[in-house]
Amino acid sequence: MTAVPHFTGDASPYGGGDPYADYRTADFPFTHLVDLADRRLGAGVIAANDEFFAERENLLKPEPAEFDPERFGHKGKIMDGWETRRRRGTSAAEPHPADEDHDWALVRLGAAGVVRGLIVDTAHFRGNYPQSVSVEATSLPGSPSPEDLLAPDVKWTTLVPRTAVGGHAANGFTVDAGQRFTHLRVNQHPDGGIARLRVHGEVAPDPAWLAALGTFDLVALENGGEVEDASDRFYSPATNTIAPGRSRKMDDGWETRRRRDKGNDWIRYRLAEQSEIRAVEIDTACLKGNAAGWAAISVSDGADGERTEILPRIRLQPDTNHRFVLPGPVLGTHVRIDIFPDGGISRLRLFGSLTGEGAARLAARHEELGGQ
Repeated sequence: MTAVPHFTGDASPYGGGDPYADYRTADFPFTHLVDLADRRLGAGVIAANDEFFAERENLLKPEPAEFDPERFGHKGKIMDGWETRRRRGTSAAEPHPADEDHDWALVRLGAAGVVRGLIVDTAHFRGNYPQSVSVEATSLPGSPSPEDLLAPDVKWTTLVPRTAVGGHAANGFTVDAGQRFTHLRVNQHPDGGIARLRVHGEVAPDPAWLAALGTFDLVALENGGEVEDASDRFYSPATNTIAPGRSRKMDDGWETRRRRDKGNDWIRYRLAEQSEIRAVEIDTACLKGNAAGWAAISVSDGADGERTEILPRIRLQPDTNHRFVLPGPVLGTHVRIDIFPDGGISRLRLFGSLTGEGAARLAARHEELGGQ
């Protein structure tokens, strides 16, 4: 585990103007990976020992934390994050909390997977952030309750040892655990507030579930699909195109800048594993004056395999879901969509099933990661 870079200490008190003007952040090497704790994938904060000042559910809000200097409630300043009360010692002679005293929250990941990096964001918590944080992870099958997770026989793996953090900052940590996890325990020592939690990594789907489904969306995030590269991410990330559900607003899809050359934009995806694709959906929901004009799709078996066009360049309509049944199943592991000349799409769906070889490799990977 490495923190790069590392922030500590208070931020200056809010002095007016843009509250993010003195926010401390950096480019972390893992933020291109999917957020396994995305609410759209089904993540949730299922329990916390204390949430006196601000609710635990705020941790997973998708948008950046907001700050309203005039907003107070009957308990005090209302913060957009998870904030616990101030801990105290046992007596007047011992007024300070013991070293082991801390607050905690249990987070269910929306998609089980391998964690590669975490961001513990203390935005707007300038003098009321935790002195340090630690993060543990476990993997339990099914839908365990908080009581199940807190049982004494549950094995927790440390992802982030107790580490000092800074106020009003994105505190980033790289992780190298190499296991499949379903839940996290976020600890703040001894108390305080955290605005947001981001858990970046790789989805590791359950092979038994995909086998039971038979035909499913082979490129969906929750099924292990992944964006490997894209020509442009100017307005919104390409990963949005394989997020759950339909796009609800323009920036919930993928939109590129306006091209002034004769090229075109594209996204390259890796499927859950080797599969046979049978049907395609290209959705331009909420993209009305900026939808791509045309699109084409090609497939390869292997990252460096020869690409075969399975959907020739077709006209796209704005704010429309386009559906195509292929003449026959097409085998592959990687897919590329090219849009012409620029613009965007909101979602791409590729329906089909794993091949025998793909299912076997997925099962082997699941076992290697300690999946249950």
